[in-house]
Amino acid sequence: MSRIGKLPIKLEDKTKATVAGGMVKFEGPKGKLDVKIPNTEITISVKDGVLTVSRPSESRKHRALHGLTRSIMANAAKGVSTGWEKALAIRGVGYRAEVKGKQIHFALGYSHPVVFDLPEGVTAEVGKTPRTEDTLPTIDLFLRSSNRELVGLTAVKIRALRPPEPYKGKGIKLADERVRRKEGKTGTA
Repeated sequence: MSRIGKLPIKLEDKTKATVAGGMVKFEGPKGKLDVKIPNTEITISVKDGVLTVSRPSESRKHRALHGLTRSIMANAAKGVSTGWEKALAIRGVGYRAEVKGKQIHFALGYSHPVVFDLPEGVTAEVGKTPRTEDTLPTIDLFLRSSNRELVGLTAVKIRALRPPEPYKGKGIKLADERVRRKEGKTGTA
C-alpha cells in the first residue's frame, strides 16, 4: 500500500465532506471547496469524520494515483478548516505594495505602476519589516486562501513581476526562498 495513501484524513470539528459524482465537496469555517477526483477508479469514503482513500488494484497507475488523491484531499480539508498562507518579501529602495480591494498596486522601479488583479478566493495583506543597517527595506505581502494550489500559483505570478536579482537582492521573492548572491565587478588594482 502507498504509505501516504493509506493514511486516513481526520476532518476538523466544523469541517464537512461529501462525495458525489466524481467530486468531493468540503465545507468549513474558511469557505467551501469542490475537488475533482483525479481518477474515477479511486474510491473515497467519509465515515464518522474520517475521510479514507482506497484503490482497486496494486497496478503502478493505481498506486501513484492513490497517494496523489489522498494528498489533494488532505490539502483541501486543511484549507477549509485553517486556510493556506504564502508570504512574499519585497526588497528594494522605493519598492512598495498597496492592497486596494481586489487589486494590489506595486511600485517596482519601473516607469509605471504595476496593478495585479487577485483571483477569486485569494486575499492579500501588506506588512512592513523594520530596516536594519545592512539590509534594504523589506515589505511583506501575505496571500491567504482555502485553495492551496491557487494561493501558490498567485504567489508565483506576483514573483514574476520583478524576480530577485543576484547582486543586491532587489525584487520580489517568496519569504522562504534563498537568493544566491553574486559578487559584483572588481576594479583592476
